[in-house]
Amino acid sequence: MLDPASEALGELGRLRASIDNIDAALVHMLAERFKCTQKVGVLKATHDLPPADPAREERQIARLRALARDADLDPDFAEKFLNFIVKDVIRHHEAIRR
Repeated sequence: MLDPASEALGELGRLRASIDNIDAALVHMLAERFKCTQKVGVLKATHDLPPADPAREERQIARLRALARDADLDPDFAEKFLNFIVKDVIRHHEAIRR
């Protein structure tokens, strides 16, 4: 029989392994997302469309906030996360345009 400290360490190890797997999945999902947004940037540049689409960004923020609430995630965090990503996407779209 394991002592409580050993059991806690075992559980800590299992939780950390799950976190590591989730982090890896997030990185791969973000990479896929950026591949898509790169294609969007090329399409926008080719057809002389603006790099940013504020109306779409507003819809996406509302959508992500609702998803976050449904998932018991802080909607403010979800919005900050999306804004961080969108800012980088727009930067890439501007670079493609040049």
